[in-house]
Amino acid sequence: MLVSLSSSTLITPPHHPPSRFGYSFQWISDGGLLNRRGGRRLDLERGVAHPPPSPIVAKSPIPDPTLPEEDEEIVKSVIHGAIPSYSLESRLGDCKRAATIRREALQRITGRSIEGLPLDGFDYESILGQCCEMPVGYVQIPVGIAGPLLLDGYEYSVPMATTEGCLVASTNRGCKAMYVSGGATSTVVKDGMTRAPVVRFASARRASELKFFLEDPENFDTLAVVFNRSSRFARLQSVKCTLAGKNAYVRFSCSTGDAMGMNMVSKGVQNVLEFLTDDFPDMDVIGISGNFCSDKKPAAVNWIEGRGKSVVCEAVIKGEIVNKVLKTSVAALVELNMLKNLTGSAVAGSLGGFNAHASNIVSAVFIATGQDPAQNVESSQCITMMEAINDGKDIHVSVTMPSIEVGTVGGGTQLASQSACLNLLGVKGASTESPGMNSRRLATIVAGAVLAGELSLMSAIAAGQLVKSHMKYNRSSRDISGATTTT
Repeated sequence: MLVSLSSSTLITPPHHPPSRFGYSFQWISDGGLLNRRGGRRLDLERGVAHPPPSPIVAKSPIPDPTLPEEDEEIVKSVIHGAIPSYSLESRLGDCKRAATIRREALQRITGRSIEGLPLDGFDYESILGQCCEMPVGYVQIPVGIAGPLLLDGYEYSVPMATTEGCLVASTNRGCKAMYVSGGATSTVVKDGMTRAPVVRFASARRASELKFFLEDPENFDTLAVVFNRSSRFARLQSVKCTLAGKNAYVRFSCSTGDAMGMNMVSKGVQNVLEFLTDDFPDMDVIGISGNFCSDKKPAAVNWIEGRGKSVVCEAVIKGEIVNKVLKTSVAALVELNMLKNLTGSAVAGSLGGFNAHASNIVSAVFIATGQDPAQNVESSQCITMMEAINDGKDIHVSVTMPSIEVGTVGGGTQLASQSACLNLLGVKGASTESPGMNSRRLATIVAGAVLAGELSLMSAIAAGQLVKSHMKYNRSSRDISGATTTT
């Protein structure tokens, strides 16, 4: 079969059987082709040959003998396309059974085993319609505990889900150094989730009229009433508009209680956009998000304006603790921070990355507590400062993090494992004292853990211990020379 599509061609090699969709084809464009005889993809622009995926040993894995006959028929129907894989939960009314059947069909379709991916021991009902679609199992990530983290007079045992050796141990060492020095203090200086739709008009002048309307203080109360209908926790804080020709990007910011708040703010924005059509019927809504928000991408606007929780956390570490616990000196830390985190990041043209490894700690805590891991991108924006004080005897250390995006309700926070980690921190669910208190406290814990991680890693680098510790704790001693890929 030969089909022409624009300047590219889809072809079906005679020796490649049709897929379950009815066709088997390869992509050929101006940039590259697939050499079937040699089994390598040739990139004509770069002259680089890419090796093919590892060969499949068994095209049709042996069917699971424990599968009931009725389920076996459903597996065959999924393979042949008679039953869509995504519809299994609604058809069967049993999420675990649906995952089992989907898993078996997947292995037969691909010819590859996923035996090492666990299936049992997970509540698939809990993720239906909100956390993950078409599950076939779950990934196990070990959770370690760093602490106690002494922060604002309270002690926290911080759960960290990671597969990187040394990370928990290093953060734990930083916690110890801060603890014996009196602990750390934190402040949430701003709390507001953002969403920025993009709308278009026939002229730039008309777009500017929308900007003037939205940013007029006399109109704010009206906009707030309309926006706040989305939730009993949503409270509009500000509206800022910027233009790009006849396109307007409107950044709404609002408080969201203990939820991370993306859905809440989006609903509020939708309410306002519908309201604006009365005065601006010629407004064309291009998208509910125009990337001026900015979500899951590094952006200067988040650094300057903040997004989620903006937190600053600080501690004073005594010189003797720097020497005994961190195995370095105050002068060495200050110099390294200046040349690495500040100057080095500037040389690299870093955007919000004036730190040693804030994203390491943010990611680990995010995964453990059910946050959106993708929001690690903007949540890890951080500047680490170190200054010698008390005539050079002690050191003042701080992290400033303008966009920590966390919640203690909704999303993955309600899953059993993640809920347990939130409970360990004392921030599970919505605060009964004051809406938003738990999520703000979680943000400060994230910042406090980052401060500990920064302090410890910088000390290891200053003392020349980084490579040595990773060689000892981050490398397997098992002989894997004879290991092969399971198919």
